[in-house]
Amino acid sequence: MDLLKRFSKDKAALIGLSLLSLLMLAALFAPLLAPFPNDVFDFHIGNRLQPPSATSLFGTDRMGSDIFSRMLFGARITLMLAGIAVGSALVIGVPIGLVAGYYQNWVSDALMRIAEIFLAVPQIVLAIAIAQTLGPSIENVILALSLTYWPFWARLVYAETRSMRNEVFVESAVALGASPWRVIVLHILPNIASPIIVRTSIGMGATILTAATLGFLGLGAPPPTPEWGRMIAESREFLPEAWWYALAPGIAIFLTVLGFNLFGDGLRDILDPRTRRSV
Repeated sequence: MDLLKRFSKDKAALIGLSLLSLLMLAALFAPLLAPFPNDVFDFHIGNRLQPPSATSLFGTDRMGSDIFSRMLFGARITLMLAGIAVGSALVIGVPIGLVAGYYQNWVSDALMRIAEIFLAVPQIVLAIAIAQTLGPSIENVILALSLTYWPFWARLVYAETRSMRNEVFVESAVALGASPWRVIVLHILPNIASPIIVRTSIGMGATILTAATLGFLGLGAPPPTPEWGRMIAESREFLPEAWWYALAPGIAIFLTVLGFNLFGDGLRDILDPRTRRSV
């Protein structure tokens, strides 16, 4: 209850939670909220590039489809893509960080050197290179993001595990005969869950921004998939006349990333009081 009380007093975190709640509701009920749910993938040449109106809240795109409807379905793609990519990075990075942090031998050194090689290259550059090699598709974007994001979690978990390894309760468990895997899973992992959760929340925002960048460069979902980054890329040739074409998905990306960042900061303040910011 004390944690919820502290969170409720954090206005920035509440704003982030509100934005994320709206995004998830929009993605969940997209078929019900979209004015034209059956026309998202269709062409309507006579209706193309219409400005915002009562009929089409955010105007229409080059296909003549309602931009608002495409954005709602694009929210589904965005959350699915980011969730799978971050989940895959967690599955890869957390075990590597735990093993490398607990065992002090050549295996742990080798694992962290591999992670540092990935971290030495800017993540967006590496993701672009992998996506370009594999070809444009949602599956390849997820793979590119997973392969480039796991070192961030591995490095975080490695540092936390090394710090936790010398705690009294861990040494006591070892003295009582607990196996290394029992110590790692039952004693260390639960006590380093807080920074992992915070990093995951903030990482979701970064993943969405990177995925939008790949879509903008033509390395994401192929057309006519309603992916936000691709929608912005498609709008370039119609600017500045069709200004609404890029504005709507751009604002959606901005608010989504802002929501995850604010929510992640709020979680950090609750779960780790040492880094608490003033609100």
